[in-house]
Amino acid sequence: MATIKDIAERAQVSISTVSRVLNYDETLSVNAATKTKIFEIAEDLDYQTKNQKKGKKKLSLLLINYYSLEDEVEDPYYLSVRVAIERRAAQLGYRLVSVSRREELHRKSIDGVICLGTFEEDEVQRIAALEKPTIFVDSCPDNMKFDSIIFDLKRETKRILDYLWDCGHRRIGFIGGNDTEGAGLLFDPDKRTIVYREFMKEKGLYRKDYERIGTFTSKMGYKLMNELMELPDPPTAVFVANDSLAIGCLNAINKAGKTCPGDFSIVGFNDIPTAKYMLPPLTTMRLYMDFMGEKAVDIIGERIQNKREIPMQIILPAKLMIRESVRTISEEISICATT
Repeated sequence: MATIKDIAERAQVSISTVSRVLNYDETLSVNAATKTKIFEIAEDLDYQTKNQKKGKKKLSLLLINYYSLEDEVEDPYYLSVRVAIERRAAQLGYRLVSVSRREELHRKSIDGVICLGTFEEDEVQRIAALEKPTIFVDSCPDNMKFDSIIFDLKRETKRILDYLWDCGHRRIGFIGGNDTEGAGLLFDPDKRTIVYREFMKEKGLYRKDYERIGTFTSKMGYKLMNELMELPDPPTAVFVANDSLAIGCLNAINKAGKTCPGDFSIVGFNDIPTAKYMLPPLTTMRLYMDFMGEKAVDIIGERIQNKREIPMQIILPAKLMIRESVRTISEEISICATT
């Protein structure tokens, strides 16, 4: 029977490193390639931990991240989901190897794949070529083979716009973002942008100059909010496609000597942990990021163990968190503002 020493010798690392990798020591600083190598050698030698010897074989999962660590700092939404995936995998005793979307993907010793983010067509094809049970988290490619777990962005965007409308706002602006770098996508453009345009056109109030699209960062939110405020008749309310952008918007409003919600109402999206501590506390759509990450691990584990062939799409609910960044204006004022 193989030992940790056998694995260490073949991987050319220390026994301590092997032990800590196999026991998912989160304090260990080892690159993904080394972790993958150790897991593959352990699999090849049929190594089992003490817990595995008492029960059934644990699963080995590959986590492919669309976003880099730098991207996660700018937008903590995917950081929260990733951490939840890692935590749930550790709880279940699964082997989890994380790689970026640009790294070479290895089929060996992998039971299933978790894809976090919105991937481009060629990347989806590379993932499909692994021929392993796969779940996409926060996206749903046009491929009937994959499981997916998502939020209904169209539905939740419409709820936000209805809320602003009910608060008396008619001059409603939008600041959105784009996740992907290329054009060859298997996915629709950002659904929040589409729904905003449809909603305002249906009301007969769509204005292209009220729409701004950039990247999902606070720096971009600051820039685009300044552009909206410089318009001769700026919007009274702005729906912002994520909370990182909203942070930049609030900073821009404050630096311009204006107030939120006195001069501009802001609604975000995601409800990151700091949203309720912003000044003012941010009205935003809460997405249950921890639950999404945890369920993704459960779903792919169930599919592997039960050999399920029919893919599932899970649509999670969301909750509008009404705080202090939106004011109600009278119908008379809102109608006069459009004439």
